[in-house]
Amino acid sequence: MHIDFRREILPHLLGIISFYLIVTVYFSPIVFDGKMMFQNDILQWEGSAREILDHRSTTGEEPLWTNRMFGGMPAYLISTEFPGDISNILIKVLTLGLPHPINSLFLGMVGMYILLLSFRIRSAIAVAGAWAFAFNTFHIISLEAGHNAKIWSICLIPLILAGIHLVFTRRVLLGAAIFALALMLQLKFNHLQITYYTLLIVFIYGIGQLIGFAKSRQMPDFGKAVGILTLSALLAIGANAGRLYTIYEYGNYSIRGAATLSGDDRAGDGLGRDYAFHWSQGKLETLTFLIPNFYGGGSREDLGQNSQSETVLHQNGVPASQIREFTRNAPTYWGDQPGTGGPIYGGAIMVFLFVLGLLFAPVKYRVIFLAITFLSFMLAWGSNLAWFNYTLFDYLPGYNKFRAVSMALCMALFSIPVLGAIGLERILKSTRNPKVVKSLGIAFGIAGGLALIFALFPGLFGYRAPVDEQLPDFLRDALRTDRKNMLRSDAWRTFILIALTAGLIFSYLKNKIMANYAAIGIAVLVLLDVWLVNRRYLDNDSFVLNPRAQFFAPTPADERIMADDSYFRVLNLDNPFNEARTSYRFNSIGGYHGAKMRRYQDLIERVLSGEMSRFISRAQEGNFDFTDLNGLNMLNTKYFYIGTSENQVFRNDYAMGEGWFPENIITVNNNDEEITLLNEANIRNSATLNTQEFGQAHSGIGEVRLKHYQPNQISYIIEASQGGLVVFSEIYYPKGWKASINGNDVEILRVNYLLRGLSVPDGSSEVIFRFEPDGYYTTTSLMVILQYIILLLLIGSIIVNVKQIKNGREG
Repeated sequence: MHIDFRREILPHLLGIISFYLIVTVYFSPIVFDGKMMFQNDILQWEGSAREILDHRSTTGEEPLWTNRMFGGMPAYLISTEFPGDISNILIKVLTLGLPHPINSLFLGMVGMYILLLSFRIRSAIAVAGAWAFAFNTFHIISLEAGHNAKIWSICLIPLILAGIHLVFTRRVLLGAAIFALALMLQLKFNHLQITYYTLLIVFIYGIGQLIGFAKSRQMPDFGKAVGILTLSALLAIGANAGRLYTIYEYGNYSIRGAATLSGDDRAGDGLGRDYAFHWSQGKLETLTFLIPNFYGGGSREDLGQNSQSETVLHQNGVPASQIREFTRNAPTYWGDQPGTGGPIYGGAIMVFLFVLGLLFAPVKYRVIFLAITFLSFMLAWGSNLAWFNYTLFDYLPGYNKFRAVSMALCMALFSIPVLGAIGLERILKSTRNPKVVKSLGIAFGIAGGLALIFALFPGLFGYRAPVDEQLPDFLRDALRTDRKNMLRSDAWRTFILIALTAGLIFSYLKNKIMANYAAIGIAVLVLLDVWLVNRRYLDNDSFVLNPRAQFFAPTPADERIMADDSYFRVLNLDNPFNEARTSYRFNSIGGYHGAKMRRYQDLIERVLSGEMSRFISRAQEGNFDFTDLNGLNMLNTKYFYIGTSENQVFRNDYAMGEGWFPENIITVNNNDEEITLLNEANIRNSATLNTQEFGQAHSGIGEVRLKHYQPNQISYIIEASQGGLVVFSEIYYPKGWKASINGNDVEILRVNYLLRGLSVPDGSSEVIFRFEPDGYYTTTSLMVILQYIILLLLIGSIIVNVKQIKNGREG
């Protein structure tokens, strides 16, 4: 078999090399200098996962539970590994050893490149589409924030659709293998919201194919393709069985599960509307896809030199140091969201090519990718398109589990480069005639004309933001002028880029340059476009050496608490339920996670928040009274702190310890009654028990002593002069925790709404709690076997495909 290296191998090799070089050059401080991005969410994750990671490294076993966050919770959504799992090795090989998380962008480019090749797009255009997809601002800003799993999941969307498209275009075995592999990897990263959006993309694509197959009377072929893809999907799901099962199981008890209290605005499964739609994008904000600074960029932007704000601050006698501090972090964003790290920019050139795609692409693909794009926009508008999104939230299965709906724009960031590349390919293959030139002019008039309007008439908007009310009048007006200037400047930038792109296409249509040269020129412009905008938000100054050392360095407050080697919990009074630095060293009342246990969230809202407010109010008056803090005391909260100095640590001697015998047992019949009693009853002497669920128990007398602690196993010595109910200051979770008394298994009771309880006998007893969730252990072997099957399927399909190409040539 003769292979034309220059025509069949070299373009693809150059494309892969370009992907690798772009990632290594852009992130050179990570690749070559050992630096890191200061990713807040990753640092928070490291705090939350510290106990899990330490236990894994010292014992070689998975704890599956941690007591470091929210009193205690399963580790499934924090850090869980499965013995024999080969997915990490596969990722290392597929990304050529690039470091995490920037390797996601490399595989995103490779996936988009493969997808566009499957649409028979020439290499230069496919490379441009891959660059535009992977290096949009949404990905870069999200990586800086630490949303690694989200970006990995998005970057696998093109590879998923590539596999599906190959199956529908008769390259069945290869497509099935690629689809199974890509979906398996996406599910591994466990960002189910992105997987949900992927499903919507696949659904729309499938409807388009269904219509096409029906029109050509090939429905049996459509059925076969769907059947093969279903088997591939089942393989991918099975290859993540352990992850999916444990998360599904926990989901029923998290804030995404059913409400436990009546009158809850989240009644039924799912989140509340206000919470889910908090990050809803304004309708006009979608124009940031075309003009990055249309809405002022990020929440805080550097206005540079000679801004209007700088001028008026000088005129009003503000010191130079304060002026520079303000202009470096000016509140430029004036959109509808509470805040943003930067605009979601799809690339001016790609938006222009997308319009070309609407004019030149095959009708089926115009409809498919236009539908994906508009659905993406409509979902991202959230509460700003309430009639549509509230209906989906209430009736579309599973949709009410997700929040931050602006994330739906990942669908448009995927579909725009695809249709843009298809459109550009079609126009470069088209007959050079006046109709094509006219259509090019129409596309230029739509995309370029829109940018030109905003460049010439930026005063169409008021540029007002809620934050303006905190500023003096003179500065408020100046800042709005700066926002207008930011829009005008970027609108001109967009117009110039579109004009240059249109000029290259026009030159080809007029026989001035060859098609491949036009495609290469456009690719260079695409890369220049996204690269320069991204550098506004992530440049070399964004990388630091070992940010965790600074972030987790022990403070005097930490050291004072660390001097106590007893067993207790800690409450950081400064934003406790949105930080996990405390969890790095201590069992924390708070934490940083989007899926707390439902009952713990109930406790926060109905009990703990009120207790914290009371304590802070009294402490400000010098009154450090802990006696009426029922919820915090029963959670064994021995230390409160609100700063870094030693004198900002407050010891609570009323914390109730690791376990105790209540004098009285108050029987309740429902959750509402029980949580109300936590605010009213004397929890030091009494415990609540729902007898409808757990039957009767009697009080006892004795002492409880912690014998041994690990996150997944805790043992106690109980000395009971009179056997009865013991309350432990540990979080109750029904799926996995098992208890034994002197070696005999016993039922764990739920007391005080969310704590564990046991009925113990007279005398001396050893109590052991073990976290051994059946779902984890029973699914691991199946998961690993199916991962190897997918790998073998991929290798086999590549071999078969190569042989088919060889036989085709020889024939």
